[in-house]
Amino acid sequence: MIGITDAFSTSYARARARFLEAAATAGLPMESHAHPLKGREGEDLAMDVVRDGPADADKLLIVSSACHGVEGYCGSGVQVFALRDDAWREEARTHGVTVLYIHALNPYGFSHVRRTTHENVDLNRNFQDFSRPLPVNEAYREVEPFLLPPTWPPAADNVAAVEQFIATRGEAAWQAAISQGQHEFAQGMFFGGTAPTWSNHTLREVLRQHGRRAQRIGWIDLHTGLGPSGHGERIYAGRDDPAAIARARQWWGANGATPITSFYDGSSTSAFLTGLMWTAIYDECPHAEYTGIAMEYGTLPILDMLQALRAEHWLNIHPEAPPALAAHIKAQMLAAFYTDTDAWKGQIIAQARQALFQAVQGLDL
Repeated sequence: MIGITDAFSTSYARARARFLEAAATAGLPMESHAHPLKGREGEDLAMDVVRDGPADADKLLIVSSACHGVEGYCGSGVQVFALRDDAWREEARTHGVTVLYIHALNPYGFSHVRRTTHENVDLNRNFQDFSRPLPVNEAYREVEPFLLPPTWPPAADNVAAVEQFIATRGEAAWQAAISQGQHEFAQGMFFGGTAPTWSNHTLREVLRQHGRRAQRIGWIDLHTGLGPSGHGERIYAGRDDPAAIARARQWWGANGATPITSFYDGSSTSAFLTGLMWTAIYDECPHAEYTGIAMEYGTLPILDMLQALRAEHWLNIHPEAPPALAAHIKAQMLAAFYTDTDAWKGQIIAQARQALFQAVQGLDL
């Protein structure tokens, strides 16, 4: 086991190196799916996959990071710590569970301190059936004219428009309008795309390769940005299936001590969403019984987080912005999804470790 803070990194390149070093030290097989573009520092980008356990195991636990790029600074730390945690690895072996670590689902966003992919797509809104009409977000249409203003910081009239919307509709409506996802405005926020992204295709390939023999699959997808600082909300991630929801609560709920929330019943900090990544498991591993959660760690209050996102999206469409402003926006973006304090990191690891143990015990029930 390593020190908690030693598992975390403040650059994608260092995070990737730590992950691969941890896997090599453990003697585990690794595979890298190269991304077509380079990182912020000119480094190679990849979705890296490490399997801990037999390839033919009938019980598989997936632990994934950086679906939303910048959130990988947290998720990678969890994965690196887990690979260095002998007691955790022994627990998984005892229960006959193979663990599949998928590092940097969206390596471009991870490196470039973006939430989106290089296509400006929110990967967790991109798993739609693109042969059919896509969902329309009427609320986003309403806020779009003042969401990304011509200048940043926003002028007084833009600030007033946002404040008026929140005052009359409420914070939850503002969050839902923006974050639900949309498929109309390609340069906008939470854009779900009009076709599968590189990360979508690559993840499906990984799931087919490593999940084809498993009869039971669990999935912990690591996220940040919603909820109280340092708190890990366990959000049910699967179809609206009472049996699967009950199973998730049995595995991770600890008899109510660590409750499982869901946007199906309105108990989650998340708005109701479509095009979610976990839908791929039903497509690529239809033979398996699937149970999953998103582990959502809080950072900043919701309005501060959304404001940081607005600024970063504005910067993406205004590359001519002064370097000092660009640097400030990127630093603000990182702080919105990664709290670089020892106390916060300790909270993240403690709750992740508990969820990992709960998952392998659940898979063995």
